[in-house]
Amino acid sequence: MKKQLIGTVKSAKMMKTAVVDVVHFQVHPKYLKRIKVNKSYSAHNEIGAKEGDKVQLKDTRPISKNKHWQITKVL
Repeated sequence: MKKQLIGTVKSAKMMKTAVVDVVHFQVHPKYLKRIKVNKSYSAHNEIGAKEGDKVQLKDTRPISKNKHWQITKVL
């Protein structure tokens, strides 16, 4: 099964590539406080998602050195 993530497009200035910022929460082991963790992914952008769009990512084969994700749809 392929992994799927939901994030926001941070930059779409490259050709067929978008940088997507994915936010998830992690619980601190000692203090049990939720910590917000951001991670950026370079994703293949065939759909033409613009900056600020909320998108769904799908895990895919390596397309280039940094691209291992593909934008499947704009939410």
